[in-house]
Amino acid sequence: MKKFVFNLLVVFVFASLVLSACGGSAPAPEKPAEQPAATEAPATEAAAATEAPAATEAPASKYEGEVAIVAWAGYVERGETDPAYDWVTEFEKQTACKVSVKTAATSDEMVTLMNQGGYDLVTASGDASNRLIAGGKVQEIDITRLPSWDTVDERLKEAPWHFVDGKHYGVPYQWGPNVLMYNTEVFKDAPTSWDVTFKEMNLPDGKSNKGRVQAFDGPIYLADAALYLKYHNPELGIDNPYDLTQEQFDAVVALLTEQRALVNRYWHDAFVQMDDFKNEGVVASGSWPFQVNLLAFEGAPIASSFPVEGATGWADSTMMHSEAPHPECAYAWMEWSLNPKLQGDLAAWFGSVPSVPAACKGNELLTDEGCATNGFDQFDTIWFWRTPIAACSTGAGNCVPYSKWVESYIAIISQ
Repeated sequence: MKKFVFNLLVVFVFASLVLSACGGSAPAPEKPAEQPAATEAPATEAAAATEAPAATEAPASKYEGEVAIVAWAGYVERGETDPAYDWVTEFEKQTACKVSVKTAATSDEMVTLMNQGGYDLVTASGDASNRLIAGGKVQEIDITRLPSWDTVDERLKEAPWHFVDGKHYGVPYQWGPNVLMYNTEVFKDAPTSWDVTFKEMNLPDGKSNKGRVQAFDGPIYLADAALYLKYHNPELGIDNPYDLTQEQFDAVVALLTEQRALVNRYWHDAFVQMDDFKNEGVVASGSWPFQVNLLAFEGAPIASSFPVEGATGWADSTMMHSEAPHPECAYAWMEWSLNPKLQGDLAAWFGSVPSVPAACKGNELLTDEGCATNGFDQFDTIWFWRTPIAACSTGAGNCVPYSKWVESYIAIISQ
């Protein structure tokens, strides 16, 4: 319990400082093979977690002296907010590669920055990674240059948001679900369905949900509606919420148009959403574990559930620009990013799940319960963000592309 409280305290400090420094911006925030048990990791891995990966053992003269990374807020920490969370300083010491970070608030911003160039790496979610691959803005990763690749979760090694046409375009970094966050004073029992955010109804306190729920601010949110219809309207034949025929897509748009009258705010700023739950009467919304944990630590009556329809989520991969100016430092960082100590510390900091299962055991900040708390065992039920394409993920064709998702989403929220 002391470790858990300490973890939440650290998150609270980080959130407060980021809010004051950045005006409240937060990350936008997006299969499986058999998963090896985290407890089967060699006993030496705990010690290895504090050592530099093999890629950083070459002479410093091998490297260019810097690496520029586009990342979600909180993903690349050097201990400036809290000295307990620092996975940059030792990397710089061992490689002489100075790390610079450009924080991006949304996946669309990440795509824009990578299109502009000048960066080496990006921590892209699936709704950005597929666009970057298709646009030729990221290069194939030579996994033989990553000695720690074998420690990556088997469920992630060939995930479709970074493994395309038999090629690796990314190194798994962190992942997590989009959970249903709710007010425990309104919901004495955890809500079991996304109904409370999609359909007008009286909530357990006897009041309507109109104006008291929120929805994620982004075209990718159409996948949440598609997942809801997949469960409740099987006659539509939705299989993959990112592969929608025109008929299925029209049903999704109709649902979100109906929902529009209920929505208090379409959120993309985690801190604004938290304020809305505390001060603006919002009682239910899709959210991230980060907001849930922080609000609960502050003493707010907040909890989360994983509804019966399942959930979308984000799985972030470190990807290298096709014209990366510092490729040697970039490869060194990608190897370093798989360090179990870094993976566990980051998961504790952000409320995410490590891409290296060994990080789930023996990390003082994450604790041995942290991975389960953050959703490790729910992987199979999460539909991770993907960029919808006309060819469909299967290549069969006849799917509505992302450009139409953007067009329809803008029309919905503009009403």
